[in-house]
Amino acid sequence: MSKNLVTYFSASGSTAKLAKTLASAAEAALYEIRPAVPYERRDLNWMDKKARSTVEMQDSNCRPELADTAAPVAEADMIFVGFPIWWYREPSIIDSFLDAYDWTGKTVVPFFTSGGSDLGEGQARIGNLAKGAKLLPGKRFPARASESELKSWIDSLRIGK
Repeated sequence: MSKNLVTYFSASGSTAKLAKTLASAAEAALYEIRPAVPYERRDLNWMDKKARSTVEMQDSNCRPELADTAAPVAEADMIFVGFPIWWYREPSIIDSFLDAYDWTGKTVVPFFTSGGSDLGEGQARIGNLAKGAKLLPGKRFPARASESELKSWIDSLRIGK
């Protein structure tokens, strides 16, 4: 039986809702990826060139500090990594998370929320950061995706239980 882990970063709560439903569907442990300095509403104003998220996303080497590195990645075989799409890719805090762990022998599956954007360059970036992992294609879901929809997706990944 493989051990599944659902990890996620959520700035507004949408990805958190999806992650909780996915954890139930995947019979997985749940872990929230948190920045050391939480994002405030003003940090997320993508129209403000000086907003924290905008500044971070313009620097592909930006690695915001994590609140902790206590995710049980070592005990998991399949790790779902969830996040909202920012500027057509994963937020920089996800890069910090991926840099913090050993992914050797793991299977990594991105899932994300977005008003309409796909993962863009994020799939390749995640593959480069999760060194040693098997990376499965990421998928966008609405925050209110049903457990049955998520179970169907998991089954399509051919995950053994």
